[in-house]
Amino acid sequence: MKVLVIWRLLTVGGVNAGWRNRSIYFKKHGIETEFLYTTDHGGLHIMQDVATVYLTKDEEKIIKIIKKNNYDAIIVVDTSAAYKWIRKAKYKGPVIIEARTPELIKLTPHLKSFKGIHPKLIVVPSNYQKRLVSILTDEIPIQVIYNGVDTSFFRALSSEEIDFNAAPLLPKNKKVIGWIGRLDKRKNWQMMIEIAKKIKAVRSDLEIWVIGGAQSVQREEFKTAWEEEQLTDIIKWFPVIPYQQMPHMYAKIRQSGGCTLATTKTESFGNTFIESMICGVPVVASKMMPVTELVVDGVTGGLYRGQNVDDAVRQIYNIVDDPIKHQEMSQASIERVQENFAIEKVADEYIHLLKKLTNNNRVIEQ
Repeated sequence: MKVLVIWRLLTVGGVNAGWRNRSIYFKKHGIETEFLYTTDHGGLHIMQDVATVYLTKDEEKIIKIIKKNNYDAIIVVDTSAAYKWIRKAKYKGPVIIEARTPELIKLTPHLKSFKGIHPKLIVVPSNYQKRLVSILTDEIPIQVIYNGVDTSFFRALSSEEIDFNAAPLLPKNKKVIGWIGRLDKRKNWQMMIEIAKKIKAVRSDLEIWVIGGAQSVQREEFKTAWEEEQLTDIIKWFPVIPYQQMPHMYAKIRQSGGCTLATTKTESFGNTFIESMICGVPVVASKMMPVTELVVDGVTGGLYRGQNVDDAVRQIYNIVDDPIKHQEMSQASIERVQENFAIEKVADEYIHLLKKLTNNNRVIEQ
């Protein structure tokens, strides 16, 4: 079987991390995945070693790609222009939509009109996202398939395995709080700045690592705030960490007795949460859906109220100041991901879905 995934944005974010994991697993089960993107936002390095990647905005080229490859299924991720390309290529196979944008206003254009295409199914990564999508359409079935993590790649590394010489370097006598993601309005880095100010005012034994943001829309605003608020001693910024180094980054946080922190206002899933947990790192995040589908409050991390800075700081301290609790949460985090989000568990659902749709399509063609 051969499938094409179409998405506008080749980023280092959760959508592509999730699809990287899926495509590796699919290949082991005889499914070849190809990817078509229109814009590269620094994510090419995480995809090119696992699958064929097309990167073009040229409509004629895109139509040729669809025509010549005889795909068994096409999966469209939040890309309204794709329906026109599929129609012009006279593609007759099943089309699946993945609705990943967690903001209703941004999601609406991609589900408003399918330009003559009749999608078989909408796949969403959480029950929260299912609720959101059901506001916009009630004609197409919606199925929840969680993102999966490759537990042979992301795992709790032993001290002997950790690459201590690669950035970020582990500080001496400090516990690390990891903040991972784009520097934009939705990820809410401004709250992380406020948390850093609160911590710096009373302690010197914690360090925050900001991982990512090299091509983010608000990188300059972040840099200005980081410097003007005199936080360069407590916040260390690593705009680019190679994907292959991420398990080592999580391992260093775990080794330090630290945690990861998310200040995001809304998510459709949250790949960094399950990456963090499978590496044995507890998560501190807002008590909202779909975070509550991933992180168990008091068991695999701490969930704070709304966007409450004081409560977030309290949750961080609860974890980093109690080594026994940290160890228990670390182990519980690993077990939760293995049971619920390991790629072999969730990707099997997708494989079953693809086989069902393509078999149905062959029966109809005959």
